[in-house]
Parts: sequence; structure tokens; C-alpha cells
Amino acid sequence: MKEQTLNYIGQELHDDLGQKLSVVRLRQNQLITKLQNTEKEDLIELNELLGECIQDIRNLSKTLITEQIIHFGLAESIEREVKRIKKLKLLKIEFITQKQDIDISPKHGLILFRIIQESINNILKHSKAKNVSIHMEDDCEKLHISISDNGRGFDINSNQDGSGLKNMELRAKLIHAELSIQSELNKGTQTLITYHKNLL
Repeated sequence: MKEQTLNYIGQELHDDLGQKLSVVRLRQNQLITKLQNTEKEDLIELNELLGECIQDIRNLSKTLITEQIIHFGLAESIEREVKRIKKLKLLKIEFITQKQDIDISPKHGLILFRIIQESINNILKHSKAKNVSIHMEDDCEKLHISISDNGRGFDINSNQDGSGLKNMELRAKLIHAELSIQSELNKGTQTLITYHKNLL
């Protein structure tokens, strides 16, 4: 009962309060660009504080919903994340998978889920994409996951804000997964993850 309650609280923080604050911050960023320089300073300060609140909520929700993969599995956890993104109504997103029952340890499933989350967050923050597609293919030896968007893309070699990408790379290395990111300016980005099920 306690575990279910904590999981519920974590999910509500992540899905409800977290997403509402994220939408507020996105709108605030849009308004900042329209203001005069003298008016921007106070709003920028509030924006930074709002960003800290969002991060605190994310950290707390991550702690509380770590058991999600154990309860729902990787495929259903991705579906729940996709539903959360759809509620934002900022872009169209779809998840396509051959099967729901993925044979993978909860620990590694959680790491893969965090990589996918980070990729989606990067798309929401930077890409200005209208469409996102997540494909997952499972065979006896490998799990293939691709996340594609039709956003503005970026030059991978000159990317300055690489903290999100580095987090994804570090997580992939933890489970010896292959991570490949292909992007071209004004032509979108595709992230490819290959997890070797029998390697560890």
C-alpha cells in the first residue's frame, strides 16, 4: 500500500504539476522575447526560479516512480510518457511497438526509459518539432529504439548545450547500449538506441 501510494504521488507530481509548470515556463519564455529590456530582468529572474522548481519536482518524482518499470514494464511506461506529452498539446507524438512484453531487467529498462525521456525533453526544449515518432523493435538478441522528430535539427559537432546528450551517452554506457544521434539543420533529428539483451 505504501509503495503504491508513493508511486501515485510521484506520477501526479510528474504528470500533473510538473507538466503544468513546464507549460507556464514555455509561455513565459515566449513572452520574454516580446518585452523591452528593462522589463525582461524581473521576468528572467522569475523564469530561473520556476526552472529550479521544475527541476526539484522532477528529481522528487524520479525518486518516487523508480518502481514504475517494475510494475508496468518498459513499453507501457513509454506509452504513459507519450500520453503525458500529448496532454501538453505542443506537438504530435506516436509510439509504435511490435509487442508489449519486453524481456529486459527492470534496472536496464529504467535506464533505457530515462534515455528516451531525455531525448523527448531535448525535443520539447530545443527542436521546435511538430511531429515525434518513437519506434521499438524487439528480437531475440537486441532491442532497437528510434526517436525521430521533424524539428530544426542541429550541428552535432558544434553543439554547445550538450549536457542532455552527455547524460544520454553516459546512461547508454552503463548498460553497454549503442547510442547514435543523427541530425541535420532544418531536417530534424533521429536518435537510435540498440540494447544487446544477452550481452550482460
